[in-house]
Amino acid sequence: MNLNTATLKSPILSPPSHPTPIPPRLLLNPPPIPSPYRPYCSSVSGVCSGGVVAVFPSKHNQLRHCTSFFCSASTTTSDGYSRPVVKDIDVATLGNLCVDIVLSVPQLPPPAPEDRKAYMEQLSSCPPDKQFWEAGGNCNSAIAAARLGLHCAAIGHVGDEIYGHFLLDVLKNEGIGMVGMVEDADVNSSNASYETLLCWVLVDPLQRHGFCSRADFSKEPAFNWVTELSGEVKMAIRRSKILFCNGYGFDDLSPALIMAAIDYAVEVGTSIFFDPGPRGKSLSRGSPEERLALNKFLQKSDVLLLTSDEAESLTGINDPVLAGQKLLNRGARTKWVVVKMGARGSIIITRSSISCAPAFKVNVVDTVGCGDSFVAAIAFGFIHSLPLVSTLTIANAVGAATATGCGAGRNVATLDKVLQIMRAANLNEDDQFWSSLLSRKPGSHEITILSKTAINGSGGGSNSVSLQKLIFELLPKLEPPRVKDTVPS
Repeated sequence: MNLNTATLKSPILSPPSHPTPIPPRLLLNPPPIPSPYRPYCSSVSGVCSGGVVAVFPSKHNQLRHCTSFFCSASTTTSDGYSRPVVKDIDVATLGNLCVDIVLSVPQLPPPAPEDRKAYMEQLSSCPPDKQFWEAGGNCNSAIAAARLGLHCAAIGHVGDEIYGHFLLDVLKNEGIGMVGMVEDADVNSSNASYETLLCWVLVDPLQRHGFCSRADFSKEPAFNWVTELSGEVKMAIRRSKILFCNGYGFDDLSPALIMAAIDYAVEVGTSIFFDPGPRGKSLSRGSPEERLALNKFLQKSDVLLLTSDEAESLTGINDPVLAGQKLLNRGARTKWVVVKMGARGSIIITRSSISCAPAFKVNVVDTVGCGDSFVAAIAFGFIHSLPLVSTLTIANAVGAATATGCGAGRNVATLDKVLQIMRAANLNEDDQFWSSLLSRKPGSHEITILSKTAINGSGGGSNSVSLQKLIFELLPKLEPPRVKDTVPS
């Protein structure tokens, strides 16, 4: 990473000028899509309602094929009739919206909490130039998903100050809707508890990262004043195909509120994606409410996403496939357990199959945001019912594309970079690793593995899928539609 150094004692620059700020609660009333777009199935019974998908205006909008896999719950109107709610949002993220302040520092913060807090207050006393600001947290996943052509909304709290305005501008420019947690306009006060959450991302001369936020120094979530789901939040969840949550959401929202969102998503037929991240271990040892919420996620999520270390911390099993199978068996609704293994690649475990994809080789600049953008591609494959190994291939390419950039937010993978990596087809193959990993697995599971040189077919007890053939099939689904040449009349 090559970050410019910001001196902590530099003068405070004039606040950047902003247009009239977007209201913190926003935007789930987009215009209908004109006719060449296809209707989207939106009834619980699976019968297509014939409603037309509506999306957020975005430079990334590329409506993909309609699938009948996702249906929405109906709502009762004032005339007493039940009306289906069109699921026109592909992915909604819950909580964990923040602004990252990325700084090069001589040394990382000291470990003692009191010293770290003093260090953060010193940083906060002298705001750095806007060039060091970046959208962070769940913005990373939303931006990566939008760049794949998915229609996204961010549910959370953003304050009415320069950092909040900056974050809203970023989301708007990426075509991402914003839904505030409360309907009361009075929350935009000068009280610090209503301010946008900041995360100081500190990088030392050895390119090691340290993270510091006010949420680190409180036993209560940053926005514990949010006590119930507003009508707008419920509507956003209802209109979404996927609700994505991660462990850092517990830093700003209460376990009770998060559990209410889980229950409501289940009620209205919205799939739940959960990535516990590094917080998974602390949640499993946290307060009774945190442990209860974590268990609810493990029970009710449709898709769980973890690193191999995180899977081991939650199961006590150091084999990622066996750990994934244990998590799968614990979940009442779990369809996929996705295990990320860094430079090795990734796997998806279902009740009947194990799919594996080695990672792509790239020049890694910064790994911040790789896991977040990986999630976006898993959501893409889930929504479009792609073969599991194809979903992993896209996700590995998106994670690799993010790793070649510097930081997260607007620096996560672009579609052009993802396509470039896929076309290069440079896999980090390690036959010995995969053979060892899969050798002791139950014979009842169908095993599929991506290979650069294999001919599509079976061999050695598993199905080997050719990367070149897979990429040939995937590229038309990912590439932006071409504008046809017109002949002047």
